[in-house]
Amino acid sequence: MTLAKTSARMMAVLAMSLCLVTWAGAQDKPAKKAAGKGNKAAAKAAPAATAPQPNAGGAPVAGKVEPLIAKRDPFEPLVNERQSAHGPLPPGKAGLIIASVHVDGAVKMQSGMIAVVSNPEQRVYFIREGDRLYDGEVQKIGLDGVTFKENTKDAFGKPVERIVTKRIYPSAGEQQ
Repeated sequence: MTLAKTSARMMAVLAMSLCLVTWAGAQDKPAKKAAGKGNKAAAKAAPAATAPQPNAGGAPVAGKVEPLIAKRDPFEPLVNERQSAHGPLPPGKAGLIIASVHVDGAVKMQSGMIAVVSNPEQRVYFIREGDRLYDGEVQKIGLDGVTFKENTKDAFGKPVERIVTKRIYPSAGEQQ
């Protein structure tokens, strides 16, 4: 069974390479025909037209079949806007940045309060009081919102602690 699949794949690859070689050879035939008719202007232009032209990768195209290389998506922005200024973040709750967290809800349980938060990539996390986040910790969870203790640095590098409260339903003018 696997031998049949392997041989079928090899036949498909050979057929595709044959088509590419035929297509590459057909592209430089018009220049050779124009040079062969005795036209001096076409004869001078023919060597430049038949010489292998480098492609975007710098390798000559005519006469050689290049392997297929994965190329980047042309519609993908060159500057990744989602990349954090903090560098690569750890996975899970430890990678949540307090400034970018959105509080979605809170639940009262027998073991205490649990808050439902999401990050800018729309991933949902359940946090409890005392949980460590990337730049602080969860100080208090209420039914109306969550209070965080954020550890940052000022412009001179001095450590600064501040209390940030994020509400489930922010009032007018309050940022979430």
